[in-house]
Amino acid sequence: MRASPEPGRGALRVALFIDGADWHAQRLQAALTAAGAEVTRASLSRCRFATNHPAGIAVHGFGDDLPDAVFVRTVAAGSFEAVTLRLGVLHALTRRGVPIWNSAAAIEACVDKAQTTYRLAAAGLPTPDTWALESRKEAAAIVAAETADGRPLVLKPLFGSQGRALKLVASPDDLPSANEVSGVFYLQRFEGSDPRAPGDASAWRDHRVLVSGGRALAGMIREGETWITNIRQGGQAIAWEPDAEARRLAEAAAAACGADYAGVDLIRTRDGGWSILEVNSMPAWSGLQSVVEMDLTAAIAGDFLAAVRRAKGLRPQAVGA
Repeated sequence: MRASPEPGRGALRVALFIDGADWHAQRLQAALTAAGAEVTRASLSRCRFATNHPAGIAVHGFGDDLPDAVFVRTVAAGSFEAVTLRLGVLHALTRRGVPIWNSAAAIEACVDKAQTTYRLAAAGLPTPDTWALESRKEAAAIVAAETADGRPLVLKPLFGSQGRALKLVASPDDLPSANEVSGVFYLQRFEGSDPRAPGDASAWRDHRVLVSGGRALAGMIREGETWITNIRQGGQAIAWEPDAEARRLAEAAAAACGADYAGVDLIRTRDGGWSILEVNSMPAWSGLQSVVEMDLTAAIAGDFLAAVRRAKGLRPQAVGA
């Protein structure tokens, strides 16, 4: 099995896990290659455990070798068993000493919204009051108590992204059946204010901060015609320079979830503070790139390769130099 490159010798072999060559994958491959890495596009769904393999796992595109590092751009949707197997491959690579952005543990902490909000709250970070449970009867009781002041709760799929399948719940009657939510009710206090309310001329909006290598790179306002402001749901990206507190919270949220790079969603509360809504471990940044001058892909690729070199004890310089 191929050993890791010696200091100053050769290029790091990077597995870029993707499913489909989207804008992000193309930009990442170009940025990593420009920085001196040897990039192989691979799919987690084509990796496998194999006890007759030198490492016990076979990574798509690497034969009997393992990559020197892995960048996870996407994990394709699949059955519970298939996704568990793919994350198991990432866990095994970590045990083999392969640096991974983001690790399986970080992906699991972010994709499971209940785990995310638990970690945020445990770290003392501001996040909306949240409940995750399996009983519809108990969920209905929570809704009845928490909406008595006229403010709704948000029902979200436990596993979901890009603003899909979100629902405002104003009364117990608004709750779907357990089958419609895969048996789990994830409820969160709605922090936004309705811009159609008298005296409120603002638009529906929240904020996204992109974090890489422990630092907040850039941010944007996401503004929409409805309370779901995700870019994929028709939201508009607006340039925004995060203030010091927003940067601190975004960086702390990524750290609480163990994410090396992440998209952190924030919203202004009614008292003017910040609340953290979600942490995305496989964020898109094409919308953010459209309103900032920094080359975000190059920054993420640089942070990733610098971290890999530190983990492997290599000199902090351009890979392949």
